[in-house]
Amino acid sequence: MDLRQIDLNLLVSLDALLAECNVTRAARRLHISQPALSAQLARLRQFFNDPLLLPAETGRGMTPTARALALGPALHLALKDLESVVLHQPSFDPATDARTFQLAVNDTAMVVIGLPLIEELAAHAWPGVRLTFRVPEIDVIASQMERGEVDLLLASERIVPATMKARPLIHGRFVMAQRKGHPRGNVPLDLDAYCGLQHVLVTEVGGSMRGYVDDNLASQGRQRNVVLSVEKFMLVPEILRNSNLVCTVPSMLMSRFADVLDMFELPFSDRGFGLRLAWHPRNHGDPAVSWLRALLEKVVPG
Repeated sequence: MDLRQIDLNLLVSLDALLAECNVTRAARRLHISQPALSAQLARLRQFFNDPLLLPAETGRGMTPTARALALGPALHLALKDLESVVLHQPSFDPATDARTFQLAVNDTAMVVIGLPLIEELAAHAWPGVRLTFRVPEIDVIASQMERGEVDLLLASERIVPATMKARPLIHGRFVMAQRKGHPRGNVPLDLDAYCGLQHVLVTEVGGSMRGYVDDNLASQGRQRNVVLSVEKFMLVPEILRNSNLVCTVPSMLMSRFADVLDMFELPFSDRGFGLRLAWHPRNHGDPAVSWLRALLEKVVPG
């Protein structure tokens, strides 16, 4: 007996026939015609090599065979179990469920969104919720998300693969940061003063001494003095606090370091920066990932 040879609908019809022992009533219950159900019964008899239902001696209704009587209870339970599987709606309750979320997060997003997310989780003490953070790798991030190795990506638009679902999360602006008590003082910046300072460049391209700001200045025929290049914004506060260097940083970072750093508006036009939240289409309906997306949007700085 090969199950691939039988239509599931035939088993549903058999369940109804065994319950009613009457083709007319079973057909009405299944919302099909009597001839259609009679044809299905013929196929069932062929598949099981058994009459299954015989005309009753009284002439009213049908009598199940011994094979049908043996099949009936197990078949009914199997169909009910299958129905519960099909109708089951997945859910996620962070208070009781366990899930380890994999997030790929660039440096800016880690400070601006990742840290508030960690604080939010700590405040609720959800015992089964765990996070892992990794640096997004442009060349492999799409395949990592497709394989389920990354649940969510938080990064600039240029890193987000076109095949992913995504939404804007933050659009911010850049400011210049310097340590409190810097010899420059707290006067507003002009372009000459900005270009004359010694700058720290933060770039994801290790070893580079030129970034977006430098391209912007070059279009105006100007150049700043970059003397140090690092890959992480999180290094900047300590560097600036212990030197007279300055750094152009997302303004949202400054709220965490306002006790040691001062910020100043840039003396030139700046298009700012954007962060996007992205996920693979197959996770769009995952209630756990949907919950985490909502939580991330909640902790985005206003």
